Amino acid sequence: MSLAIASKSLVSQTLPRNAAQRLATQLFLAIGATVILALSAKTRVVLGPVDLSLQTLAVLVIGATFGMRLGVATLLLYMAEGAMGLPVFQGTPEKGIGFAYMMGPTGGYLLGFVAMAAIAGWAADRGWDRSPLKLGGAMLFAEMVMMALGFAWLAGLIGADKAWQFGVAPFILPDLIKVALAACFMPAAWALLRGLGVSGR
Repeated sequence: MSLAIASKSLVSQTLPRNAAQRLATQLFLAIGATVILALSAKTRVVLGPVDLSLQTLAVLVIGATFGMRLGVATLLLYMAEGAMGLPVFQGTPEKGIGFAYMMGPTGGYLLGFVAMAAIAGWAADRGWDRSPLKLGGAMLFAEMVMMALGFAWLAGLIGADKAWQFGVAPFILPDLIKVALAACFMPAAWALLRGLGVSGR
């Protein structure tokens, strides 16, 4: 089934109009983005049960660049790669692989990444990615949803106090910075695209 939809996202403006070429391009982009997600996951600082990485920044940018449907499909493909045992997650293979890892401390955050991509993509589909304030608000909400899912999952494993101490508090400021960077990046990307003579359809 084609992932193409009526969208105002950045990627939608550059896809081929031919249906077969469009689908092939989307598949190529999705696979490439899962590589970026895996690399961003491996760039980390050890803080406790859940480490700090560049992955939330990558998820936000992918969602906002791809739009909701392609962004979510990309994250689901990434989850499928991890479920099959590929070492694409932050702690794989050293902390486990496949479903065993996905059911561990980071399980809620992984689910939250899909929600993040959906929210950022939803905003981009409506043209909010041209405005740092509109996109920043959507991304901040996406961040809160991801954190809530991660906290709830982790609290069920280690208790609410430790989940907040190790799974939320250390990430608040860094993730706010990543939200700001992603929200500013997208309007800049649009400005570059317009400079190359590509305008939103």
